[in-house]
Amino acid sequence: MDTTMNLPMPSAVGSLETYIQAVNRFPVLSQEKEMALATRFKTENDLEAARELVLSHLRVVVSVARGYAGYGLPQADLIQEGNIGLMKAVKRYDPERGVRLVSFALHWIRAEIHEFVVRNWRLVKIATTKSQRKLFFNLRSLKKGLEPLKPQQISEIAQQLNVSEHDVVDMEARFSGHEIALEPSESDDDESYAPINYLADNAEHEPSQILETAQHEQLQTTGLANALATLDDRSRRIVEARWLCDEGSAATLHDLATEFKVSAERIRQIEQKAMGKMQMSLAQAAA
Repeated sequence: MDTTMNLPMPSAVGSLETYIQAVNRFPVLSQEKEMALATRFKTENDLEAARELVLSHLRVVVSVARGYAGYGLPQADLIQEGNIGLMKAVKRYDPERGVRLVSFALHWIRAEIHEFVVRNWRLVKIATTKSQRKLFFNLRSLKKGLEPLKPQQISEIAQQLNVSEHDVVDMEARFSGHEIALEPSESDDDESYAPINYLADNAEHEPSQILETAQHEQLQTTGLANALATLDDRSRRIVEARWLCDEGSAATLHDLATEFKVSAERIRQIEQKAMGKMQMSLAQAAA
């Protein structure tokens, strides 16, 4: 084994140049050596073999991470996320498929970095679907110059990436948007107004408020379920169809009258009696 493989696992936290120099000292494995290490790890769960596979491919992660420097995120963080992807790739790598580890690992490295960029590039997620992520990572390279996209360009990009023109326009607007500081800087004058001044936390933090909220929620769930349980099947069906269904799908008195083959007035009477019975049950639960 090469003596460089006995070096400790380098960390991207600290001097980035020192880290890059460290990972470049690890030798590139031959195909035969890579195959032997991967086989040992797969068949014998040899962690030292897995370690050698990871160390020899750290330079690949550095190379991939450099391609994401334009998103304004720390290069060290991008490398660390890419290293996670590399370790996942080593764990899943099957040497019997005849594919070199570097080719297999690129997908996992990029996937982990992509996830990190999308999660941290802005406080508000801007790419949540697969098509939006594809647009997110390709729009900058497809956009020529700094000028706003013209209708023809929008149409071409949308067609090329198989997304809607609206998505292209929306993503371009988010790219060109500016982030606002939560708190004012020291250089701001007295009349400046930062979001911290008008964004309030309305959540209850006092123990009594938390207890009261919990009791209210329990009454709304358990109490309601118990109140419904006091009704007969027909009354419960009427109350649920009239008041406990999705918005816009509530049944009318005439709908239920047809279902139970009685008059609409009779349905109203049953409903009124059931609601009164439930109110009594809820009042007892609250007491």
